[in-house]
Amino acid sequence: MALTTFFLTFGLMFLFGYPLALAMIASGILYMLFSGLSLSGLIDMLVIHFSSQTVLIAVPLFIFTANVMNECKVTEIMFDFIVKAMGRIRGGLGYANILASIIFAGMSGSEIADVAGIGAIEIKAMQDAGYDGPFSCAVTSASATIGPIIPPSIPMVIYSMLTGASLGYLFLAGFLPGLLLGALEMLMVFYLSKKRNYPLGEKYPIPILFRSFLKSFPALLAPILLLVGIYGGAFTATEAAAVVGLYVIIISIIVYRTLGLRRLYRIFVLTVQSIGFISIIVAAAYMVSYIMAREQVPAAITSAFIKSGMLSSKVLLLFGINLLYFVLGMFIDVSVIQLVVIPMILPLVQQAGIDLVHFGVITTVNLMMALDTPPYGQTGYITSAISGTPVKDVFKEMIKYWIPIELLALLIITYWPDFVLLIPRLFGYKG
Repeated sequence: MALTTFFLTFGLMFLFGYPLALAMIASGILYMLFSGLSLSGLIDMLVIHFSSQTVLIAVPLFIFTANVMNECKVTEIMFDFIVKAMGRIRGGLGYANILASIIFAGMSGSEIADVAGIGAIEIKAMQDAGYDGPFSCAVTSASATIGPIIPPSIPMVIYSMLTGASLGYLFLAGFLPGLLLGALEMLMVFYLSKKRNYPLGEKYPIPILFRSFLKSFPALLAPILLLVGIYGGAFTATEAAAVVGLYVIIISIIVYRTLGLRRLYRIFVLTVQSIGFISIIVAAAYMVSYIMAREQVPAAITSAFIKSGMLSSKVLLLFGINLLYFVLGMFIDVSVIQLVVIPMILPLVQQAGIDLVHFGVITTVNLMMALDTPPYGQTGYITSAISGTPVKDVFKEMIKYWIPIELLALLIITYWPDFVLLIPRLFGYKG
């Protein structure tokens, strides 16, 4: 009766358009009441559980760093140098867009931060240069997918917390898949630029290019500091997030002189707003995960898969999980999918002998694709609002990226684990 009430309440609230976090909390509370369980006991367990998850501290720190870079025009300075470095290439701003996302990925860890921050600069620059709105929005949305794949990565931080997989090795495993996705997106930009005769870039004299490089160098040093610090053993991923956040504050004050007390206050407010939203989702999802574990739903799912014979084939199992992610991602927030679905399918993955670091990259890539996929695809709506382009035109153009490009990358990443785990193994990973 309690479990039926839970699913019925959650389903109805979802259908009537209530926020998912509210739906999870309301249905969870009703389940606890019908089961005769103590809500205070669940809150105690939640506090104890998350007080030990120090890796989660990295999430607000990476969000804060991204906000500092966006508000203090550090990303704008980086993008200016990349555009100049492209020179006289047809479709040069499209390539610059992708390269900027790869570099910015080394600091934000969030696709939404990429789109809303540097994405606004990129779209404006492309439209001013004569690129059409749908192309500018689509390439911005597609390139932002790279952000949480190349370290640091907020989704990987959450995955590490849920599964116990090494966050350091997850970060390492994201490099090659992120670069693969970027290379495939550049191929699409090359094809569309030739076909549609997009503008040639401007060739800048060496002195101007050199001055632009010197100006952007402190910003470009931030991801290098983060990665060298982590893999050189100087600090953990969480400590690295704090160090890079402090570094970006220092260069914004001393080098670029774009950060004052009023702007710093605004950055703190933006960060707290983002963290408040994430925290509510995390807490609500923990309640759902507790209910699923208490009702032995993961065990029932594993048993059903064993009986179906799907566990005997990693190919079929990974296909089924990818399909599940893809369908859910069309309608549900990515963080909710991670926090609710991963604990339920984790026993399946372990039973099938799938490497957890490899599976973490698969999960991250698939769920980032969900942010580009209608009807829920947030990046499409954000870029549409930024550019003034009708959202239907944005999604129509984005199909060129997420069907041939992102799905191809996902297939390679899913069924070629040696490719994903190449760099982690160079650093001693035994998986």
